[in-house]
Amino acid sequence: MAEAPVIGAQGSETMPLDEAAFGADFHGPLVHQGVRAEQAARHRGTAATKTRGMVSGGGAKPWRQKGTGRARAGSSRSPLWTGGGIVFGPQPRSYTFKVNRKERRAALRSALSLHSLRGSLAVLDVAAFTAPKTKQALALLEGWEQPRPTLVALAPEERDAALSFRNLERVAVLAHDDVGVVDLLGAASVLLSERALQALTARASGAGAGADARAGARAGADAEDVEAPSEREAA
Repeated sequence: MAEAPVIGAQGSETMPLDEAAFGADFHGPLVHQGVRAEQAARHRGTAATKTRGMVSGGGAKPWRQKGTGRARAGSSRSPLWTGGGIVFGPQPRSYTFKVNRKERRAALRSALSLHSLRGSLAVLDVAAFTAPKTKQALALLEGWEQPRPTLVALAPEERDAALSFRNLERVAVLAHDDVGVVDLLGAASVLLSERALQALTARASGAGAGADARAGARAGADAEDVEAPSEREAA
């Protein structure tokens, strides 16, 4: 079973990793598709140009149709003119595209398993941070002896640890819900708190979604059981 060292703990400790989430084979095409989808979703898509109908002015005909010797013109906002509209220019749009849920999970498992295989994954003991301390965070990273850039994934309530790491050079601090395949592949080493490790394991294995689906099915069954007696009484 794969294991990860615990950084910041007293003595030498290791934590076992879920084999399904951290022991999967690397699937290049799915990882590529996941990276493209995440980068496309981050594309704001706010580029916009004005067509000739959007540019102000140009309502009056620049000169009469005949007799001037010049080419005929109906508006000074024609795309042929300087200051005129743009033909087929970009307009605000969304760049996102759908990736199946199982494919997203497989891509996440591939990225996590790659770090586990390389030994560039560790678990952070956040109990060591009772207050924000950048010097302490730097000492932990230097003692770990892993290359940077480093991704530090924490739970939202682990604020002291986040403040300790966020000012370090080539260190990115993210909440575990915001960690994607792009972030994992862009990091040479990954440091996870225990809560972040549990959350990413659930995301990669689909345990959380399955539990929600089972809970919804049970709730629906209970609702049908409650409504049945009233229907029989009405009959």
